[in-house]
Amino acid sequence: MDLTWSEREERFRDECRAWLAANVPPEPLPSGDTREGFALHLEWERKLYEARWAVVSWPPEYGGRGASLWEWLIFEEEYYRAGAPQRVTQNGVFLLAPTLFEFGTQAQKDRYLPRMAAAEDLWCQGWSEPNAGSDLAGIKSRAVRDEAAGGWRLTGQKTWTTRGAFCTHLFGLFRTDPQAERHRGLTYFLVPLDTDGVTVRGVGRLDGDEGFAEVFFEDAFVSDDCVLGGVNEGWNVAMATTSSERGLTLRSPGRFTATAARLVELYHQRAREADPSVRDDVIQGWMDAEAYRLYTLADVTNIVEGRPPGARSSLNKIWWSELDVRLHETALALLGAHGELVAGAPEAVEGGAWMKGYQFALSGPIYAGTNEIQRNVIAERVLGLPRR
Repeated sequence: MDLTWSEREERFRDECRAWLAANVPPEPLPSGDTREGFALHLEWERKLYEARWAVVSWPPEYGGRGASLWEWLIFEEEYYRAGAPQRVTQNGVFLLAPTLFEFGTQAQKDRYLPRMAAAEDLWCQGWSEPNAGSDLAGIKSRAVRDEAAGGWRLTGQKTWTTRGAFCTHLFGLFRTDPQAERHRGLTYFLVPLDTDGVTVRGVGRLDGDEGFAEVFFEDAFVSDDCVLGGVNEGWNVAMATTSSERGLTLRSPGRFTATAARLVELYHQRAREADPSVRDDVIQGWMDAEAYRLYTLADVTNIVEGRPPGARSSLNKIWWSELDVRLHETALALLGAHGELVAGAPEAVEGGAWMKGYQFALSGPIYAGTNEIQRNVIAERVLGLPRR
């Protein structure tokens, strides 16, 4: 693994750093998980698209720059270092898009990718159900073939759908062969949320934001071209999406190295008032973020050399989700009672961003497959230990 950036990569870094410095909003936007904040974030997403920074690693015909994986990592580092807004299009851009590139027909790529890049179609993920969250193979929602109409009729319920209340499309799994084994007989569908028979209902969150939703399907009809990757082949297609969700594309190290840098800055501001023992936690947090960055560089080297991460992405998922909690816990320890002040409070530090980040970080070990599930995956598929 060569840790030296090439001249081309350094020029790329300079270009994106300059653009971000000139264009990142001077004040943080409201949460993208509120209706008002989501609308403002969309304006930012479209500004990124117009400057061709929305999907830097995609081919130019779909709105990208054809950047390498290394350049994408550089962009992510600069994006978070600049304090740019959260990406509310991430479920489409970072989760569905890699799966579309791998499994989609040419017609599906041409139809969906340009509109996704331009933030015209907004995608949410339809995995979790009331009795099947991390146990993805346990889903009950069904798709029944309608030969006369030439398509499928969807029935069931999805829940905990991030930003589902604001999105236009959903990708998700439906059972198409009830007699098949749990991991078989599933099909991956791409569903417009304005389809007759689809009802979206918002769900409030712990932090008061409203972006979650539950989605109901009552005999909702979709055509054959809404199937991604083949009928009854949904498990393999979904595993490609979860690999992106748990691994590299959704949680680039730039997010955590930027948070660690903010934590170090906070320590310098409050060191006199802080418990001396917190200093060690600050140092450990910074080192852990750097360790994740180095691990990611090694992972990218493997990918570039033709060794996809597969089940190793579960290692990433546990690492970044638990690291995120530790970084925010340390910040709140530094802030003491001020850490409990939220946005709008007169003495809230950074507008209450650390508490807001902590509340979100608590969900990290649960979403994208609970960390208990990830440890099972590592034991069985990475270490080769026997299934109990």
